[in-house]
Amino acid sequence: MAIAASTSTPRSGAAPAIAAILLISAAASLFLFWLIYIHPAAATSSQYAFLPAMNAVFNGLAATALLIGYTFIRARKIKQHRASMITAFVFSTLFLIGYIAHHALHGDVRYPLHAAYRTFYLWLLTSHIVLAVIALPLVLVTFFFSLSGRIPQHRRIARWTFPIWLYVSITGVITYAMLRLAMGS
Repeated sequence: MAIAASTSTPRSGAAPAIAAILLISAAASLFLFWLIYIHPAAATSSQYAFLPAMNAVFNGLAATALLIGYTFIRARKIKQHRASMITAFVFSTLFLIGYIAHHALHGDVRYPLHAAYRTFYLWLLTSHIVLAVIALPLVLVTFFFSLSGRIPQHRRIARWTFPIWLYVSITGVITYAMLRLAMGS
């Protein structure tokens, strides 16, 4: 009887944390939607024109850290895996800060109507955005399970989190490059 009680306690303790993560993720997604599509841009100058390139670098570094972390976990190097995943999280967080700053200052940037590959770009961007909204709570829940010692739950959700997070990071770089090429800069 004591074993059954001890195994159910961690699971029940996770529910409020997961609910909070989902609530925070939904609020963050709604804020970003508002910021990009409703809120007017604060500035029209090109003073912070470096932000999209910096964000692409952060996305690329996050993808690199994710792949390194994956190789470490396959080799059962837990400490190195954890360091790599925390590094990926830091790069993704820096990306998000830069992304918010860019859109607060400059608003939305649209792919030119006449540009080649517009349909592919819009498909890629849409998949990127949808999966980014999904990735945020997945990443946070995956980290919660890892940091709280719930390794079996961590493993189960990480199987979904990793490919989605990697896809979002890589497609962030690709969409940036496609947009820059289409705009001729």
